[in-house]
Amino acid sequence: MVKETFLHDKHVALGAKMVDFAGWHMPVQYTTIVEEHNTVRNAVGLFDVSHMGEVFVSGKDSLDFLQKIVPQDISKLPYEKAVYCQLPNKNGGLIDDLIIYKLGINYYMIICNASRIDEDVNWMSLNSRGYDVKIDNQSHNYSLLAVQGPKADELLRTMGLDTEQDSFTIKTSSILGHKMLVSRTGYTGEDGYELLVENNFAEELWDKILEYGKPFGIKPIGLGARDTLRLEAALHLYGNDLDEETTPVEAGLSWSLPKDKKEDYNGKSVITNQLVNGGKKKLIGIKMLDKNIARHGYDVYYNGEKVGIVTSGCISPVLGCNIALAYVKNISEICNGATVQVMIREKLHDAEVVKKPFIEKRNRIRK
Repeated sequence: MVKETFLHDKHVALGAKMVDFAGWHMPVQYTTIVEEHNTVRNAVGLFDVSHMGEVFVSGKDSLDFLQKIVPQDISKLPYEKAVYCQLPNKNGGLIDDLIIYKLGINYYMIICNASRIDEDVNWMSLNSRGYDVKIDNQSHNYSLLAVQGPKADELLRTMGLDTEQDSFTIKTSSILGHKMLVSRTGYTGEDGYELLVENNFAEELWDKILEYGKPFGIKPIGLGARDTLRLEAALHLYGNDLDEETTPVEAGLSWSLPKDKKEDYNGKSVITNQLVNGGKKKLIGIKMLDKNIARHGYDVYYNGEKVGIVTSGCISPVLGCNIALAYVKNISEICNGATVQVMIREKLHDAEVVKKPFIEKRNRIRK
């Protein structure tokens, strides 16, 4: 059975094209993907991301437990701050990527990908043996709304947002008289917020954001534009760019991995070795040199040899060209400025290896 968020009927009423995604019936677009994409880049957009998972971790051993299951050093995470994490298996491959928020003493919230909630909770439970820790999957009790774009902060201020927040912070705030968890995070490369609310307030909040957002040019945004936005910002999508056969080093996430974490964690020996010596493959960004799109699963060639595979690809509305992420063999010749080829309909098409992200991110806010 396909699941529905509490906002499902709102999307249908707005004329959204609905699709099945990660077991959920979700809006892929309301107007056009390019129009919705540009709305977020230039103004503000509203997303229903209630399909994401919320897992709360508490108990006197919660920190030690988290230190075991993620490579990041959670002991350095301050109160009301968030950190991007990976959830590796024993071989360093990625069960999921996460955001962990510190909500209090021995009290954390983990945001999981929709397609991986059950796998994540199962893995956490298996790894909790010997720890005094409670793993509480509350995904079904909350809705998550994302307000993203350069006008997101100004819009929410008009609705009563009463906290001052840097990027990657979370606070209990009040909007329209309702308390909720407000995090200054997102998946677009733009400034914005994610609002975690109890389900019974989700529909009212959705309607009010669209109402208050009219002077700011707000539009509801579907999964199609969410994908093009995150790809321009070179943000990973689990199942495309991340999986259980890929380590965080190979995925280009070494920037998130501490070199001095003393505690052991799942996959540490593999990951620390790759931090020094590199992995078997690496994730590159490419820009097509013609009008063809490099789509997920297409083969990548270099000097006539198949060297990898495209994981994500689309048109970039901002750049006006076709971009993609791809895993290739970890050889030094495949670097920024190099030319590779993508096999599209049995013909090789040239692409340039370019720096990631494809556009400048504008989501780092400091108060």
